[in-house]
Amino acid sequence: MDLRQSVFCLGEPEATTPPQKNTPRIHAAPPTLSLPDRTPYSLLMAPQDTKARTGQRDRNRERVPQKNMPPKEWEALCDGCGKCCLNKLEDPETEEVAFTRVACRLLDDETCRCAQYDIRHQFVPECVTLSPKNIDQIAYWMPATCAYRLLHQGTPLYDWHPLISGTAQSVHDAGMSVQGWTVPEFEVDEEDWEDHIVEGIL
Repeated sequence: MDLRQSVFCLGEPEATTPPQKNTPRIHAAPPTLSLPDRTPYSLLMAPQDTKARTGQRDRNRERVPQKNMPPKEWEALCDGCGKCCLNKLEDPETEEVAFTRVACRLLDDETCRCAQYDIRHQFVPECVTLSPKNIDQIAYWMPATCAYRLLHQGTPLYDWHPLISGTAQSVHDAGMSVQGWTVPEFEVDEEDWEDHIVEGIL
């Protein structure tokens, strides 16, 4: 099966070269190249959980259109699981996405945060900003448990989400993060990523 590699990262939009048709595209974690008619996307978590989650609205937020969320509420949706920092393989015909254990070189496996968040664009210049404007293009290859994807689909957040539990640790306690089971991408050749596909839905 002809697979493409895929990834996610939070940053500022960067200009990319339009892809050629029928050309396998890398949108790995990092680097990433754009898919035909798709926006390259990566999510690199900040070194610490600095999301301001106090003073947020109650679970009624789940009924608030994402386009109407103020920036702080939008940022607070990130649960810090680190799944978006895993390299992924995508079938170019079906757009089926398979996650691998091979993680972005900047991911801290213990904290599930980016180790070089402030200067990440030196390593991942293709990072673009996830926003209500582009989530429709991106949601299909985000983790199934991701709050951005869930709310985009009209699905409630899980009880382990920090906005519900009140603590970032709940993501790890629930076994919903990548803590402790990833492999750095610099240790695995790209042609071997398929050997590290994670079974099941993340």
